[in-house]
Amino acid sequence: MTSLDQIIDDFTFLDDWEDRYRYVIELGKALPDLSDDKKTSANKVMGCASQVWLVTHASDDGDNPVMTFEGDSDAHIVRGLVAIVLATYSGKTASEIAALDAFEVFGKMGLVENLSAQRSNGLRSMVNRIREEARLRTAA
Repeated sequence: MTSLDQIIDDFTFLDDWEDRYRYVIELGKALPDLSDDKKTSANKVMGCASQVWLVTHASDDGDNPVMTFEGDSDAHIVRGLVAIVLATYSGKTASEIAALDAFEVFGKMGLVENLSAQRSNGLRSMVNRIREEARLRTAA
């Protein structure tokens, strides 16, 4: 999976939104497929116009586990957004995730301003779900 730093660097080299849009789609194509047995209602992200699934994994490190995520979508651009969200949060501790505002990162990339309202809401739903799961694990 492409690192967040690499994605940010790549975005800075792409001047127009069409190129960035194509890049987001390429990130989605590179995202590993989520197996059908993980595409359950429990893993489905509510608030997305497209179908989006997120699977959370947490290490057994007590009250601040390292969390990793798998995700998928039935829409190409959204699948790319899933890849960016996973690059942002996967591999961090629950407390780091709960404290990290992905929209600040996405804003610096110029990502959000070029998304439709529906895609932006879906992105927010993914981020909120991941941060909430992290908060629950730090509170446990």
